[in-house]
Amino acid sequence: MSKPTVPELTQSPAWRALAAHRTRVAHGSISELFADDPDRVAHFSLEAAGLYVDYSKNLVTAETLELLCALARDMGVEERRRAMFAGERINTTENRPVLHVALRERSAMPIPVDGKDVVPEVSAVLEKMRRFTDAVREGTWRGYTGRAITDVVNIGIGGSDLGPRMVCEALKPYAHEALTMHFVSNVDGADIAEVLRSVDPETTLFVVASKTFTTRETLVNAQTARAWLLASGAPETAVAKHFVAVSTHAEAVAAFGIDTDNMFEFWDWVGGRYSLWSAIGLPIALAIGMDGFEAMLGGAHAMDRHFFEAPLAHNLPVLLALIGIWHINFFGATSHLIAPYDRYLHRLPAYLQQLDMESNGKSVTLEGERVDYATGPVIWGEPGTNGQHAFFQLLHQGTALIPADFIVCMQPHHALDAHHEILLANCFAQSEALMNGSPAANEPHRNFDGNRPTNTICLDKLDPASLGALLALYEHKVFVQGTIWNINSFDQWGVELGKRLAVTIEGEVAQPGSELAHDGSTNGLIGRFRERRKQPAASANHRVN
Repeated sequence: MSKPTVPELTQSPAWRALAAHRTRVAHGSISELFADDPDRVAHFSLEAAGLYVDYSKNLVTAETLELLCALARDMGVEERRRAMFAGERINTTENRPVLHVALRERSAMPIPVDGKDVVPEVSAVLEKMRRFTDAVREGTWRGYTGRAITDVVNIGIGGSDLGPRMVCEALKPYAHEALTMHFVSNVDGADIAEVLRSVDPETTLFVVASKTFTTRETLVNAQTARAWLLASGAPETAVAKHFVAVSTHAEAVAAFGIDTDNMFEFWDWVGGRYSLWSAIGLPIALAIGMDGFEAMLGGAHAMDRHFFEAPLAHNLPVLLALIGIWHINFFGATSHLIAPYDRYLHRLPAYLQQLDMESNGKSVTLEGERVDYATGPVIWGEPGTNGQHAFFQLLHQGTALIPADFIVCMQPHHALDAHHEILLANCFAQSEALMNGSPAANEPHRNFDGNRPTNTICLDKLDPASLGALLALYEHKVFVQGTIWNINSFDQWGVELGKRLAVTIEGEVAQPGSELAHDGSTNGLIGRFRERRKQPAASANHRVN
């Protein structure tokens, strides 16, 4: 793609204007902004794609947002947004387009990659997913003994695990009552051992998710599952009845014993942490059905259109990204809390950790220069109200500025109205308390400074469409921030180094006599493992498979 010419971030006119503006507003308070404008929430909230976002509890004024939007324009956000939707190769280090938006395109609008419209291929995979998931859910897909499938085990890691796992948890109220979903990701044997202990080989379906079918952790777990199936007395031919693949490597899939007719493909323009919208979402479709899966795609598409069409000052992903830039680059925030006040969203913080930290955890610009400003924050969180009794102390009285996103659903999936009222009352009270604080001059330990920023994101109900919109909101927020920081949000070279070194060390820990040539600490750790691995543990109170 022809990259638009942008200034160095900290030398741009908008950056300098924001730095001057920061000195003017830094000694003010959010509470004072509300006192000055009783109708502030109407001016600092927005609704789109079924989501309502209140961003009024931030130390931002109309001038702040105007200057932040100018920064976005200076740094080419609008041009790079257009390039992404047009299928240009904005992932420059891997020379790839970035087209997760094509996976949820709901109209017939062509999306070209190298002159070829990819929408028909996407539609064909969705139709193949529908045929397969309908068969499993209706009981016509059967295991090798003729029994219907009761358990689905997804074997993947990273984006092949975090997204499907999070969505299946979030949409449990919509799940098929006769199917139980399981997820295995960690190469730690305890992960797959616990799952295999709980399922029946005659009624279990394994979904092996690996684009190249070479991901080390995934293949080790898949081979263990295969061996477990055969050890139960199943013939080799049973593998084709109990394993399917989400991959592009037909030869490796066939060598494993999976019928390539049951291989669901996706494309190199689908990044791992953006892949739940593709065939990587097969466990989601098995759990909630293809109608539910396509409703989730529809919610994401609605947010895509809003992001693409709305002007910067009225664009939810842009506004959340810019407010984040304000906190990180002008107030020194280094982390960001995700606090969903909905138990079904308990895996959302972990999912957003990968989305944000793998995307924007970069220190080199698109031109290969070291940045001289902060980039991606640490993303973390737990559901409310549990977090209130764990880490909210730090939010209220700690020394760090930690912006937070509170996520609430107006309508629950249960009939316990009193519980839901208490839950939401706690959420609203926390954002109020973080903003206003509570002075106690004579009792310093009871003093709350306040002026702690929060956003509150409201869904009417947690359903497939609203979840799709919520996830797309965060995807585009991350994209905007990466564009402003002039980094590539779509590669992840930092994942590779440790994996390469592990291949060498794996051979060394398996061969006790081999020579070690690492640093003293690593050599010592390998040596201790070699020495201690066969010695009896202090406690013998454990289960044996």
